[in-house]
Order: sequence, then structure tokens, then C-alpha cells
Amino acid sequence: MIRLLIVDDHPVVRDGLRGMFAGDDRFAVLGEAGNGKEALAVAGAVDPDVVLLDLRMPVMDGVSTIRALAGQGSRARVLVLTTYDTDSDVLPAIKAGATGYLLKDTPREELFRAVEAAHRGESVLSPAVAGRLMGTLRSPAKEPLSQRELEVLKLISQGHSNREAAGRLFISEATVKTHLLHAYAKLGVRDRAAAVAAAFERGLL
Repeated sequence: MIRLLIVDDHPVVRDGLRGMFAGDDRFAVLGEAGNGKEALAVAGAVDPDVVLLDLRMPVMDGVSTIRALAGQGSRARVLVLTTYDTDSDVLPAIKAGATGYLLKDTPREELFRAVEAAHRGESVLSPAVAGRLMGTLRSPAKEPLSQRELEVLKLISQGHSNREAAGRLFISEATVKTHLLHAYAKLGVRDRAAAVAAAFERGLL
């Protein structure tokens, strides 16, 4: 029997997952937590085999929780279960040590098989996440944005015009345009809206 800890800040989600696993004799739900800090305390008390972990939570987020579980010597495998599949969510979680990464629309039987696989130490990725990772690995490394380019993009994302951004940064409007053009090239986009969206997706803003 695989011993589970469910960590999610939404009680309805925790209830739903507990109900799913409680109805299958392959699993035993030992505890629940609403954030990472609670998860560390519960994991220390019940010693689960697998932790089903959301990423975006108050008090302590999922990636910090993965690192902290390893730091306190937990033997549990961590299976991320979230609604987010952007690079800025997937890559840090896997780098932190997550055994698997699934989305919350995963069918029941697939989730059960994923938990069993994670318990065996096998990597488990939803098709969407696997595709995103493959795309990231195949694409050439992107040149990082400079601090000034990030400052300009941040102001643009807040609705400021080029002229207003120039005034706030004490530079000319032409210089703002130059920084934006450089940012477009580095992000692989053609306009302001796409640049802001890409920067958010990559966790730069």
C-alpha cells in the first residue's frame, strides 16, 4: 500500500483527491496540508511514500517545499499536481527534485498509475509537460535580457508609454525604443504585448 500526503491550498481539491484514493486499496492517505510549511510538519510526522504537491500556495510554495522536504531527510517521492505548465513552473520544480509533474486534468487511472510509478522512483510527466520540456531542450539557449531591458519591459507591462518609461528611467524615448527592440529579438517576438507575455511566461516579470 502506497502512503500518500496531499498538499494543496484548496480544500475542495484535497477532498476530491482524498476521495479518489480512499476508494482504492492500493493507497492510503495519511494526511493533508494547505501549504508547504504545513506539509513539512505533516511529512515529518507520518513519513509518506509519495507527496502529491500543488505548486502555487501561500506561506511556502511548491518548489521551496520540494527543496525543504529533501533538506529534512524525507524519503518521499514528490509528484507535482498543478494547473500550470509554463517553463517558469515546470523547470524549477524538476530541478528542485520532483519525481513527476502532472496537470490537474489528468484522468483518475492515469493519476493512480503515475503515483505507483513515482513510488518506484520512475519519472512521470504529463504529455503537455513532456512536450514543453522537449521544446525547451531542442531550442537554442536564449540570450538573457539586460537589467535595463527588464526595467523597460516592467514599465511597459504596467501600461506606461515609451515616453513615460523614458521619463521614469531618465533616458531618451529613442533609447527606450532601442531597449524594446533588443528585448523583442531576445524573446523572439514582434510587439510590446507579445514581449510582455513572453517575459511573464519565462518568469522574468
